[in-house]
Amino acid sequence: MAALWRGLSRPDPTGIDRVVPPTGFTAQLTVFAAAAMAFLAVFALALALATGRLAERWSSELAQTVTVRISAPPDQIEQQVATVMQVLQTTPGIAESRQIPDADVEKLLEPWFGPDVPVEVLPIPRLIEVTETGDGIDADALRLRLQGEAPGAILDDHTRWREPLVRAASRLRLLGLFSLVLIAAASAAMITLAAKAALAANGQVIRVLRLIGSRDITIATAFVRRFTQRAALGALLGSVLGMVAIWALPTVDEAGGFLTGLGFQGWGWLWPLLIPLVAAAIGFWATRSAALRMLREVR
Repeated sequence: MAALWRGLSRPDPTGIDRVVPPTGFTAQLTVFAAAAMAFLAVFALALALATGRLAERWSSELAQTVTVRISAPPDQIEQQVATVMQVLQTTPGIAESRQIPDADVEKLLEPWFGPDVPVEVLPIPRLIEVTETGDGIDADALRLRLQGEAPGAILDDHTRWREPLVRAASRLRLLGLFSLVLIAAASAAMITLAAKAALAANGQVIRVLRLIGSRDITIATAFVRRFTQRAALGALLGSVLGMVAIWALPTVDEAGGFLTGLGFQGWGWLWPLLIPLVAAAIGFWATRSAALRMLREVR
């Protein structure tokens, strides 16, 4: 192991690196596979980071607001709204409470009922949006108080909405991380196949090198050096292309919120720069394992 690391860091005065073809099928395959996998890894990493931010944002935003829904006969609705507003104004932990205007309710219903929803003729409950302070509210106590003073009022703390959304975002993040693991495994498999093909193609040369006194560790170092360099170069190209593609994506506003902020932010742009280093490490271990195994078979 130490000899392999020394071989990677030192120059090649004997010229044994020429055993590994500098160009050809295996070289092109290694560079292309590393570039393609790095490109996909950038998007998988962006997905994992974006969904992590999304889960935190959804959790914090929904946790800071609750909604009071008031359903009552037409002749009692205004009185109950006034009662609920008075209760909320005297409840600790509430920063602001406001009744959602009919125009906003109409926009909320538009995806289901279409434009020009007749809000005034539909039995739509009144909605009051409540913003909590940093200390929060005692939801159970507020719910009991509303039931006693305004029987038609129901407190919704968004738990049934928040938990599935956060759970879905967390699973997407795990999917992104699992994709990175699969990409690393596929890269190792491709580099291993390319290294074995190069070793098999140079079987006669390896036998001659042994006859003149070259050790297996020296021969293996030549292959490890070349394939590690190719993996790192291909991953660097793929990472740069992936970062450019991520940078060229439209913003959330331009995409209508569809992309949900997919991409990197701030120091997050440094994460893709680790991909070439990881690819070089994968190339090192994959080639080392393949070279030592194949050299034992070549006699």
